[in-house]
Amino acid sequence: MFGIVNRRRHGVLPGFGLSLGITLMYLSIVVLIPISAVFVKSLSLGWGAFRDAIVAPRVLAAFRLSFLAAFGAATVNAIFGLLVAWVLERYRFPGRRLVDGLVDLPFALPTAVAGIALTTFYAPGGWVGQWLEPLGVKVAYTPLGIAVALTFVGLPFVVRTVQPVLHDLEPVLEEAAATLGAGRWNTFRQILLPALLPALITGFTLAFARGLGEYGSVIFIAGNLPMVSEITPLLIMIKLEQFDYAGATAIAAAFLTISFLLLFVVNRLSAWTRRNTRAARKAA
Repeated sequence: MFGIVNRRRHGVLPGFGLSLGITLMYLSIVVLIPISAVFVKSLSLGWGAFRDAIVAPRVLAAFRLSFLAAFGAATVNAIFGLLVAWVLERYRFPGRRLVDGLVDLPFALPTAVAGIALTTFYAPGGWVGQWLEPLGVKVAYTPLGIAVALTFVGLPFVVRTVQPVLHDLEPVLEEAAATLGAGRWNTFRQILLPALLPALITGFTLAFARGLGEYGSVIFIAGNLPMVSEITPLLIMIKLEQFDYAGATAIAAAFLTISFLLLFVVNRLSAWTRRNTRAARKAA
């Protein structure tokens, strides 16, 4: 055909090759090279010393506490974060904008300030701690206090991940299910939960990852007792203060490897859930 001109489409960003090169360079400088330095430094110990450094009882106790507290806090946030997002999206009430803004407070609040506030709140003589102590419940300076701090800092990740999905879900779907005779539980389980599950798993992953690396808000409320309430990031800092750089990097390398594997499994689960959800929608 006459008059047809093959024109190359130009985007705002540069071509794929240049964009990919800049991306890989940036990720290498910011992420890959610092992480590689941790592993390289830890290798200077030799396999025997590396193994002894990461299987010491104090280190294993810190690993166990960090992972269990982060997992427990992320699980609590997945449940109550869904509830908070539901209330903010499905109901209109006085002060809704204020409550919606308070959800982001852990993002803006310095972690040290959060830790001091939580310690003041839950300490034996604090506003809530003074009522919990006679009941035999101690929050501050215990593993429970660590879980509380991680729940505080992780809540926004779940709420802000689930909220946009809830916003896009039309209430007419719930009304149609009710018209067809479905109860509230069946409507939630068969219609709402499949649509919300990918976002919920993503929010759980983000909260879990934040909990693993959290430091500032935890050290004030934890009490930092070895074998009891000592988290892995604090143990790494102690090793650095003792000028045991190889030992610190060995613990950091092991902690990083386990964290990466756990997050990889959760992300694969999230991707599998998304594929099944899309397949179910197409079949319907």
